[in-house]
Amino acid sequence: MLQLPKTCYIGLALSALAAPTGASEMFASDSPWMLGDWGGTRSELLEKGYDFTLGYTGEMGSNLHGGYDHDRTARYSDQFTFGSHLDLEKILGWHDTEFQLTITERHGDNISNDRINDPRVGGFTSAQEVWGRGETWRLTQMWIKQKYFDGALDVKFGRFGEGEDFNSFPCDFQNLAFCGSQVGNWVGGIWYNWPVSQWALRVRYNLSDALYAQVGVFQQNPSNLESGNGFKLSGSGTQGAVMPVELVWSPQINGLKGEYRAGYYYSNAKAQDVLKDSNGQPAALSGAAYRSSSSKHGLWLGAQQQVTSLASDQSRGLSLFANATVHDKKTNAIDNYVQAGLVYKGPFDARAKDDIGFALARVHVNPAYRKNARLANQAAGLYDYDNPGFLPVQDTEYSAELYYGIHLANWLTVRPNLQYIRHPGGVSQVDGALIGGLKIQSSF
Repeated sequence: MLQLPKTCYIGLALSALAAPTGASEMFASDSPWMLGDWGGTRSELLEKGYDFTLGYTGEMGSNLHGGYDHDRTARYSDQFTFGSHLDLEKILGWHDTEFQLTITERHGDNISNDRINDPRVGGFTSAQEVWGRGETWRLTQMWIKQKYFDGALDVKFGRFGEGEDFNSFPCDFQNLAFCGSQVGNWVGGIWYNWPVSQWALRVRYNLSDALYAQVGVFQQNPSNLESGNGFKLSGSGTQGAVMPVELVWSPQINGLKGEYRAGYYYSNAKAQDVLKDSNGQPAALSGAAYRSSSSKHGLWLGAQQQVTSLASDQSRGLSLFANATVHDKKTNAIDNYVQAGLVYKGPFDARAKDDIGFALARVHVNPAYRKNARLANQAAGLYDYDNPGFLPVQDTEYSAELYYGIHLANWLTVRPNLQYIRHPGGVSQVDGALIGGLKIQSSF
């Protein structure tokens, strides 16, 4: 059964609706912080260059119908974020220099793991995106950034994840297929999104006010994924580097904001073939080790564009988005992914800060990866899906999500949502799953 230690948020939500108008007071709906301005101390610190944050994200998922296990239940997972952002120009006089330190803590359970997906192969998407990378504390950000040539050149160095700068995308949806950098979701063995960090360098050059190019070098070290290495700073276990390059265009089309991204990544670490051995034969039949490739690569495209607005409030209106990724067929289980959707902000005059979102996604499995699973079953003499030793053959998974974001206060948004996943984990024998979700985003 579901245990919700965060039920205090119901009370906080009610408090927000009846909050006093003073933004400096605790629980004031127009304050960016639940605990207020600390008697003006927070604003004073901001003026001096110190910005301290404490954020919370909680997600509930319940399997309402279908999935691998029809036994209905609900699961809860969450994340606390402790951040410090320092303007070093104000503090130390270092021109155009910033420092960021962020520590995160995750724990909880995910409804996708055993109710939605077949545990023998797992799934691709997750109904609760905040779950993952271990129930542990992590050093998620520790970087310094400096600008040169009147801001034209931007250099960032330290510990952070690829998705923070490359293939970036908002995370208002609860399903992982619509949240954050999608490259990291389909090549997670080499591309580490939040909350995992690694040593990295990112260099960005502004070609114009609306166009910039950037390149990065990220340590590829699988040991950073381990729960016990959340604060590991040494380079032991490093296998190579991931090198992304990206072009980002942020135009104003008829006065409405847009963002368009195109990028490519290359890893120089060895990667394992998904099908063949060193002799070019199927490894599942030969019994030999899978051959290794000297590299791994892929590309991505992303677009976000506001298409309508209200004359009274430019922030309200309809925005469209789409993302696609393509990956190396020799070494990756997923060869391509596409996603598209829309968000409408301020649907009602009385709820001008609420938002509605709807999205669809398709995750496609590499045919060579599917062939390997079929040959593995053939070699083992297994042909019955219900046999515990059978390796389910994965093909294409489809996901959809509809949410309504209730802006209860500037520091609290609650997003109830419905998700539908067809062929969870790409396994056609698993019934389509209907999932009820609830996402809470708050800032203390």
